Amino acid sequence: MDLTKKELKEAHDTMEMWEEDVLTRYPEPEQKAKEAFRNYEDPARDTVREFYRQNHIHQTFDFVRSKEDQYLTLSKKEMPLWEAVEFLNTLVDDSDPDTDLDQTQHLLQTSEAIRADGHPGWFILTGFLHDLGKVLCLFGEPQWAVVGDTFPVGCQHSDKIVYSKYFSENPDSTHQVYSEKMGIYSENCGLDNVHMSWGHDEYIYHIMKDYLPEEGLYMLRYHSFYSQHREKAYDHLMSRHDHEMFKWVDKFNKYDLYSKAAVPPNVKELRPFYEDLAAKFLPDTLKF
Repeated sequence: MDLTKKELKEAHDTMEMWEEDVLTRYPEPEQKAKEAFRNYEDPARDTVREFYRQNHIHQTFDFVRSKEDQYLTLSKKEMPLWEAVEFLNTLVDDSDPDTDLDQTQHLLQTSEAIRADGHPGWFILTGFLHDLGKVLCLFGEPQWAVVGDTFPVGCQHSDKIVYSKYFSENPDSTHQVYSEKMGIYSENCGLDNVHMSWGHDEYIYHIMKDYLPEEGLYMLRYHSFYSQHREKAYDHLMSRHDHEMFKWVDKFNKYDLYSKAAVPPNVKELRPFYEDLAAKFLPDTLKF
């Protein structure tokens, strides 16, 4: 599905808005939380609230299952990695003077911060790949089904999820089973048995699940699951193994949120390194 320039710009702006909102809620440790939250209910945040309202109304169990059926056959498109990155870059309108970084630079900011701290190759590559699932918006998905905090569906919505009040308009909130704390799940069943709200995290996990170590796959799949790795709201669904793996999600989170560099990454200079790195883990062509 080809998007208009206006639609591409709106998609890009929504992604930026969500990322800025996450930083507002979870500032770097040395920043004062009070200062970070002081404008949280400002009228200027109407766009943020409407985004979450749409997300919380429409991310139902049935919607998620329909998207799993639609996308997880990975039959939408086949692309080499760098072609996929450049495909994602079409989100940015090059004529827009307010857009400083393209999507490749956003990916590289995270992965280069990981690389600078001496982490292994798979960790660096995971950082580079973590937002690549946002190509969903180029397949015509609305922004509330691409970005945003993720959460389990098929069970009660936690009040620790941002703007949880909007779940009152979600039909699952009054469903006989889905509205219960455990819903369709059993206690400590493990997240691999849990359906998460649909978005770029789940999509990129399935694209990469045969190629990266389990630690990296947890980072990809749950990096937007803030109500758990920041608020511990779903311990009742987590297995002991999940808790061990979430140590890696926590380790990744600081790079995801706090890796903006003063000087944008030089894509041309860095591309050979990342092509060589990807060749060690990924096939020549990826299925989307």
